[in-house]
Amino acid sequence: MKDLFNINGHKLIYHIPQLKHWLDGEEAYPVYVELGIYGGCNHRCIFCAFDYLQYKPDALKVQCLKRFIRTAAKNKVKSVLFSGEGEPLLHEDICEIVKFTKEKGIDAAISTNGVLLNQNIAKKILPDLSWIRFSINAGTKKTYALIHQAPEKDFTTVIKNLENAVTIKVKRKYKCTIGVQFLLMSQNIQEAENIAATVKNIGADYLVVKPYCPHPMSNKKMKVDFNAKDLNRLKNDLKKICGKDLNVIIRNQYPEDGQGKKTYKRCFGFNFATHITAAGDVYPCNAFVGKRNFTYGNICRQPFDKIWRGPRRKKVVDKIYKSLDLNKCRNSCRLDKINQYLWELKNPVPHANFI
Repeated sequence: MKDLFNINGHKLIYHIPQLKHWLDGEEAYPVYVELGIYGGCNHRCIFCAFDYLQYKPDALKVQCLKRFIRTAAKNKVKSVLFSGEGEPLLHEDICEIVKFTKEKGIDAAISTNGVLLNQNIAKKILPDLSWIRFSINAGTKKTYALIHQAPEKDFTTVIKNLENAVTIKVKRKYKCTIGVQFLLMSQNIQEAENIAATVKNIGADYLVVKPYCPHPMSNKKMKVDFNAKDLNRLKNDLKKICGKDLNVIIRNQYPEDGQGKKTYKRCFGFNFATHITAAGDVYPCNAFVGKRNFTYGNICRQPFDKIWRGPRRKKVVDKIYKSLDLNKCRNSCRLDKINQYLWELKNPVPHANFI
């Protein structure tokens, strides 16, 4: 089960110009932006990272979004993930914005619970997406209702929408990658094999099994009673079920694997990624969302390039460099591998010239 999309690694090595600007002390715009286009959600998942934001139905206006996309494209931002604190498909103009993003030369992706991705929306949105990932965190209706805090019928709807999306993609020869993420918890670990078999039969491109790790500000903190050995056992079981028919990626994020031990002393990765909320506030990453003293600015009130180059962002960056306690960061931080790479570039080993 090879990780074809390098989900367990990082891809900063493919963005040498931005990396060189940063290493030379010059301004480097982010490669990747996570954009919370809509703040509300049609589910109340027991694992929700952003429950503390209270699911406010904020929706970024089209005019503001298009101004941001234009500026981002001008400054070589490469990708935008429409995800964030809510369900992106609840935004009434999501198809238009995804199309506009692609037209401006930025790769677009969506992370969704999939309930609203009916055939009509799928036909409109799939041709403009690099990828779409369904969050399906159970293998049965009953467990789905428990974890997603949603009606049991939503499980049937999501599975049908996933099947329809794959059919549309294949029939129309779209390049969009269609994946599923299964957030592994004590409540659903026994159903990982169920969802893997379902996803394989439907013909999706991959399944990510990601161990639950709480957001530092979330009100929902659940205990996990499985470990790295359990993950390895599950990996072997899924390999027997899926073989080469489904690309299954297990996110290894436990101290027993060395993943919980930081090999770097400072976070640098947030310079190449950023998080924008449905209210337009720009943050270093999703761990800071809601901490007003860490906002760079707001894209509805200022152009993105002025925010990124502005004095407020510089103050926030300096504050993170000086005071961020890495021990309080999540083990599952997506910037972890990037930080390992950047720290080594900044602090080369002895005899680095002897390659």
